[in-house]
Amino acid sequence: MKLFLDTANLTDIAEALQHGVVSGITTNPSLLSKEEKGDFHEHIAKIFRLIDQYDPSLPLSVEVFTDRADEMFAQADALDSRFRRGSLVVKIPIGWDELRVIHALRQRDVRVNCTCCMSYNQAIMAALAGANYVSLFWGRIRDTGYDAATVVRQVRATFREWDHPAEIIVGSIRHIMDINEAFQAGADIVTVPPKFLRPMTQHPKTDEAVRQFLRDFETWSTPQ
Repeated sequence: MKLFLDTANLTDIAEALQHGVVSGITTNPSLLSKEEKGDFHEHIAKIFRLIDQYDPSLPLSVEVFTDRADEMFAQADALDSRFRRGSLVVKIPIGWDELRVIHALRQRDVRVNCTCCMSYNQAIMAALAGANYVSLFWGRIRDTGYDAATVVRQVRATFREWDHPAEIIVGSIRHIMDINEAFQAGADIVTVPPKFLRPMTQHPKTDEAVRQFLRDFETWSTPQ
């Protein structure tokens, strides 16, 4: 069971790494578009430099930004050539032509996160092509009227039956309950927006209990 952080924001990444609760970072073109304009590879390099301050082995998923298979391979190759590290994971969206890219990258020992999976069959095809990670989009699956938990459970059961090493990442998280339900359904990893990390530690009854403990101790320790 692992939490990844779904962002390209350097401040959010640094804060999460300081707390020791995330085991990886995922980005995508939309998340990058929210940051200050600049050089794509340099921004990724900044994220890697942050990661290196805490644990250089933490995986960073970086997505291609084209819908052409040949360009996907070229972009993935450029990332691999620039960073040359085992913690780089290239995100390739699911698709027929994209499976060829995934297969070719895995033959070169480039780690792959097959993203934008919305169904059981897509996840299975990604795993068969050799993807290290298969990313199922919880919120978007629900948008189609399907039960996201059922999809995750079915994929989990098949991977277990096959003894397949691919890990299931659940993304498209919109509520804290999505995180809870995704783990309970069998996700290896849930990648979450930074805004959910702090609320995941909070509960009104926790605050109430802590206040009571402090009041009681103060009463006991104050001389009469």
